[in-house]
Amino acid sequence: MERPLQPGGTIGILGGGQLGRMSAIAARRLGYKVRTFDPSAGACAAAIADEHVTADWSDTAALTRFAQGCGRVTLEFENIPPATVEFVAKSVPCHPSASVLATCQNRRREKEFLRASGIPCANFAVVSSLAELQAAVKSIGFPCVLKTADFGYDGKGQVKLPTAEADLAAAWAKIGGAVGVLEAWVPFQMEISVLVARTVDGRTAVYDPAENIHRNHILHLSLSPARIPAATADEARALALSIAEKIQLVGLLAVEMFVQDGRIVVNELAPRPHNSGHQTFDANETSQFEQHVRAVCGLPLGGTKPLAPSAMVNLLGDVWRNGQEPDWTKVLADPSAKLHLYDKGQAAPGRKMGHITVTAPNLEEAMRRAEALHAAL
Repeated sequence: MERPLQPGGTIGILGGGQLGRMSAIAARRLGYKVRTFDPSAGACAAAIADEHVTADWSDTAALTRFAQGCGRVTLEFENIPPATVEFVAKSVPCHPSASVLATCQNRRREKEFLRASGIPCANFAVVSSLAELQAAVKSIGFPCVLKTADFGYDGKGQVKLPTAEADLAAAWAKIGGAVGVLEAWVPFQMEISVLVARTVDGRTAVYDPAENIHRNHILHLSLSPARIPAATADEARALALSIAEKIQLVGLLAVEMFVQDGRIVVNELAPRPHNSGHQTFDANETSQFEQHVRAVCGLPLGGTKPLAPSAMVNLLGDVWRNGQEPDWTKVLADPSAKLHLYDKGQAAPGRKMGHITVTAPNLEEAMRRAEALHAAL
């Protein structure tokens, strides 16, 4: 059994985006040293790290240098080659494992894992040609959605097929003719997500479900707690805990779910901190980022209790009008609003540049003020 890595040790983070940046902030607050690895020298997490290694994911010499002196290694997004994690894990414990990563980064493996584990998910079929797609729609039915097996996020790599008149050839061409997953369309009333942490010896902590509202397939607003019945929230937490156990998670896992008339269908898994959990930085006993660090290092897990109802709104590059920095005093004038900017340099439409969290005595007030602050920018 691994011994806990105490504060004062060094944590390596594979990936240098905003999730790595906020994980590094949490790690440094606990007293850890942080080393990041990313193919980009300008990765925004590098500014927080004690050391940043810039190299390709397949550069074994650079990975060896990166791993030396680290007591634990983790990751901040799932589009990392599992072979990279396997290589690093030969010299230092790396969580989550290459196996968990490989399952969650590929829709086919993810859906097959959920089905085999008895977890409720949409009916699906794996297709590897236009002919297989044409056959699959006859069994799945319409409406349905065709997704690439790899590298899909924020609505990318998927095409909705609403009716039998849909152009299947065009849909197949749009996803690049790669292996795809055809899923039955779930007419959900709400998307929620649940964060669950698990240590190497099986200790767990789970957060209340958050309610997610999207614009143009990108998360716009996340509300905590989700506006669902207590029984539905209990079921969502239980499902997340079950998945963490079955997949043998070590670290943090976000479980995205659809809710329809009280029925829950699991949509996707993300084995790392998640956009819908950003409000935990300001509105929970323990942030998702600190919890991730605690779980990976084998420390006691922190409390997950919400301190107040909260709303988190994403700040995309669209807020930077003509490339001009927004007037942040509009946000900072609200005493309960917390501004988080990721220092990602050039803003671009659709690029996640930061977020605002608002806490309030009730969820409706938090949501109203978060939307008003976003609109003011």
